[in-house]
Amino acid sequence: MTGDTKDRLKLALAQLNPVVGDIEGNLEKAREARAALSKTGADLIVFTELFLTGYPLEDLVLKPALQHAAREACEALARDTADGGPALLMGLPWGEGGLVYNAMAFLYGGRIETVRYKNNLPNYGVFDEKRVFAPGPLPEPIEFRGLSLGVSVCEDIWTEEVCEALVQAGADILIVPNGSPYWMGKQETRYGVAKTRVAETRRPLVYVNQVGGQDELAFDGASFVLNADGNLVVQLPAWEAALAVTEWHRDGGRWHCLRGDIADIEEGDAANYLACVIGLRDYIDKNGFPGVVLGLSGGIDSALCAVMAVDALGADRVHCVMLPYTYTSEDSLSDAEAVAETLGVRYEIVPIHDSVEALTKDISKQFEGLARDATEENLQSRVRGTLLMAISNKLGPLVLTTGNKSEVSVGYATLYGDMNGGFNPIKDLYKGQVYALSRYRNTHRPKTCLGPEGVIIPESILTKDPSAELKPDQRDQDTLPPYEALDDILNCLVELELPVPEIVTRGHAPELVRKVERMLYLAEYKRRQAAPGVKITAKNFGRDRRYPITNKFREKL
Repeated sequence: MTGDTKDRLKLALAQLNPVVGDIEGNLEKAREARAALSKTGADLIVFTELFLTGYPLEDLVLKPALQHAAREACEALARDTADGGPALLMGLPWGEGGLVYNAMAFLYGGRIETVRYKNNLPNYGVFDEKRVFAPGPLPEPIEFRGLSLGVSVCEDIWTEEVCEALVQAGADILIVPNGSPYWMGKQETRYGVAKTRVAETRRPLVYVNQVGGQDELAFDGASFVLNADGNLVVQLPAWEAALAVTEWHRDGGRWHCLRGDIADIEEGDAANYLACVIGLRDYIDKNGFPGVVLGLSGGIDSALCAVMAVDALGADRVHCVMLPYTYTSEDSLSDAEAVAETLGVRYEIVPIHDSVEALTKDISKQFEGLARDATEENLQSRVRGTLLMAISNKLGPLVLTTGNKSEVSVGYATLYGDMNGGFNPIKDLYKGQVYALSRYRNTHRPKTCLGPEGVIIPESILTKDPSAELKPDQRDQDTLPPYEALDDILNCLVELELPVPEIVTRGHAPELVRKVERMLYLAEYKRRQAAPGVKITAKNFGRDRRYPITNKFREKL
């Protein structure tokens, strides 16, 4: 292709929130972005990986009808570029010769000029691209107005081969469209990888990432530009859609980006909190639910979930229900009411005494002569789960479950009871992280959040001993080790995959490590039936960690 040689370029970054499968909606978002950026004089707009179809597609990408619809949308968008406005780099699945590629199409002058394929397909953790995509060949640069654009899609920059091939073929600028999901510390990892590629190639790099939630993944955006010296010169915000125009000059045959806005990127508790909120918001909105309903028990987990729900959706879309029984304390009643009042949500008290007693009576003949145990306790949880599901069925809101990762890990939850529901915003937060985020939210109101400022979760909730309140004077510590010890052991077993003897050397009693390991393995069948939830840690249950339910393996000390 030919074009006017120029020493200046306006390159726009489209950090947007696509919806998987909504090709028409994503096409409209692309057109709106192009219309807005045309007014800035942008020469080229870079969209994110598989933007036209949304990402990740999983097996949906194998449907020929979806591939055809994506190609038609891309061709329609290409025709728009006949107006002389900005060229586009657009992500979509590209069917060719019976194979499907993760592709970026270059749209210019009213047509699809060329297409580049992703070469390095990730197949670890949450990624399973080798299942559905064919790897493309090492790409060649795209020529545009006298410069060579090296397009390296997401995983292609995590090893040196693709960028090295692009530079050897004459690439002036590396452009990296991404669908890179969040987990703790991810942005620093991205910087490190990008700076390594820049140091190797001595080329500037443009990193464009999508934003928003998709099932269990939250995408944080946080797109950026590095110059050839490795300096960060443009940083888009995280956790919100953004359009940005970057200005480039060529001096002595080398391109560099002028310094632009550098947004502050949330880290630690702030980032984790926003991931939970954005993930919850998009799960509810993209699936068309009118709102959520949850049981508000007066404990820390349900309180934090209620706050996150209001921050995500607004108070008018959150319905909280207290479901007390004989063992529910007055403190729990008052704490739940205080949270609901501060949040301004619809709040109701629905006693479950008669329902539990009726079920206990109905099953009494089968249990005659047997001592009361967790079976009767779990009837309380199952009545609560049934009533919340009934509210969901009748009124339409999705039931939120509220179990944290510590409890989910060791099976401290009741199937068809407190595990009932469609989504869990704190599923990948250990108990210690639940406390940390609760204290964080009491002192901060993060951007995009719709809830009130100030203290929402009372200190009484933060300081009282955790309890399921299924029997008199019950405490979590009656069954579980202290959460500080439990969380550390679980982190070692789940995230770090440390050998049991090595975990013992961290100061944990051998019998305690053995107990936690056993509980972790035995609870796998419960986790297979648990609601999805936002990925926060490096290894969440489900997409990252796939263990067999039937499993007799135990490590030896």
